[in-house]
Amino acid sequence: MYCCEEHVELAIDIIVDELETFPQLTQMEDEQNLSTACEYCRNTAIYVVANK
Repeated sequence: MYCCEEHVELAIDIIVDELETFPQLTQMEDEQNLSTACEYCRNTAIYVVANK
């Protein structure tokens, strides 16, 4: 899940609830986040929350 600063906690909670494991949180590089939008609000994504 790509998410902004505001929605990173929501993304973590969703992964924990659905997969019952703590997700891997990665901050995106400046070049990557120029065209990537948050999946919740369409602002620029700053983090990738993933299960692997």
